[in-house]
Amino acid sequence: MGCKCSKFSACCWSTEQGGDPVLEANIDDNNIEGNGLPLFREYTIDQLRKATSGFAIENIVSEHGEKAPNVVYKGKLENQMRIAIKRFNKSAWPDTHQFLEEARAVGLIRSQRLANLLGCCCEGDERLLVSEYMSNDTLAKHLFHWETQPMKWAMRLRVALHLAQALEYCTSKGRALYHDLNAYRVLFDDDFNPKLSCFGLMKNSRDGKSYSTNLAFTPPEYLRTGRVTPESVTYSFGTLLLDLLSGKHIPPSHALDLIRDRNLRSLTDSCLEGQFSDDEGTELVRLASRCLQSEPRERPNPKSLVTALIPLQKDSEVPSHVLMGIPDGSAAFPLTPLGEACLRMDLTSIHELLEKIGYKDDEGTATELSFQMWTNQMQETLDSKKKGDAAFRHKDFKTAIDGYTQFINVGSMVSPTIYARRSLSYLISNMPTEALGDAMQAQMISPIWYIAFYLQAIALLALGKENDAQVALKEGSSLETKKNTN
Repeated sequence: MGCKCSKFSACCWSTEQGGDPVLEANIDDNNIEGNGLPLFREYTIDQLRKATSGFAIENIVSEHGEKAPNVVYKGKLENQMRIAIKRFNKSAWPDTHQFLEEARAVGLIRSQRLANLLGCCCEGDERLLVSEYMSNDTLAKHLFHWETQPMKWAMRLRVALHLAQALEYCTSKGRALYHDLNAYRVLFDDDFNPKLSCFGLMKNSRDGKSYSTNLAFTPPEYLRTGRVTPESVTYSFGTLLLDLLSGKHIPPSHALDLIRDRNLRSLTDSCLEGQFSDDEGTELVRLASRCLQSEPRERPNPKSLVTALIPLQKDSEVPSHVLMGIPDGSAAFPLTPLGEACLRMDLTSIHELLEKIGYKDDEGTATELSFQMWTNQMQETLDSKKKGDAAFRHKDFKTAIDGYTQFINVGSMVSPTIYARRSLSYLISNMPTEALGDAMQAQMISPIWYIAFYLQAIALLALGKENDAQVALKEGSSLETKKNTN
């Protein structure tokens, strides 16, 4: 799904030959679960910086934002593939060889039950992991902080089974250890299918902690030895079963007290009333209790968990997005009128809008231009901009492209509006690849400018990439709505 790389593209790497050297891991061709994903590779910090608009704060998706010890960003590659990038702090993984070795081992794993690891970066003090991007938040968000409706019982059972299958698959591939398994490690893809983040298959650092600081949820043997074992992972899976059952993050000790007192009503989410039988609830409680045994050897292994969870599944033929109460993709992300115009590829409306708003979204650009007018070069630059603006206003888009290109090639000033205007001019001139590059450059300069996303969407539609265009449209509509409500 790659497109040609414009020299003005905001993200300039692809899976094609001829770029920077890559480190490829041999993926098992017989593993049908891994089809369609690029091979594991190593990227430069510059490539990932461009993919995240310079690690912009607006692209942070980790729970504690930029204050987290290891920050996770969302990003987009030149070929429009969305990614998640985990950036470790400077003191993590001082041994380059050890980091690369660990990342490559995790990169060998490919499963539909995982948000898979696609690559890494190990340059200077930088240590980053690159994975598939999951667009629909975490289990913690949907389970503890739901806004429209609580997660249905059938969907909670599906989450439990998919996680058990992910752990069983990782164990079969020699990666039985998963660090700090919790509701924030469970992610939902575009279709709301639950997946386990690959980031937990690596420690947070060479000598880092394998669990969060909340000791109430930590396996008892880890408190004694400081080591994570496969049985420790099962214990954490048991805490997740409690989360799914109760809709709250209940400490295991308190939950076990309720179970011993047969006070299951206090343990069960009141929002689930009438959705399951007593036998079903009792079976899930029994399974959670087995996972939370204080003696590690008494806990079930992932294969046993899968075997126990399969008979409990309900509505297996119903798609996940329906169980989550999302009838279709568009219902969850309604488009604004401008977004609808972009979907129709109404270039006239976009041209009118860009003319109307002028350069007011270019913070500081106008001041910079007037201050530098005294040099001959700046005068020539201003003249090329005026030429482009006049041609753009009169819909002479070939001349507009020439004028804006002269301005951009000087390189002494940046203007997201000029990139946006040239992008639209390219679109009207039937040059969608060049238009996409300019739209992405506008986004890199101004990461939360909705017009940059709308122009990307139109270019992607012109290139026949409808799924990626829908993502850009939804992002643009979301940003436009936020701006209009502030």
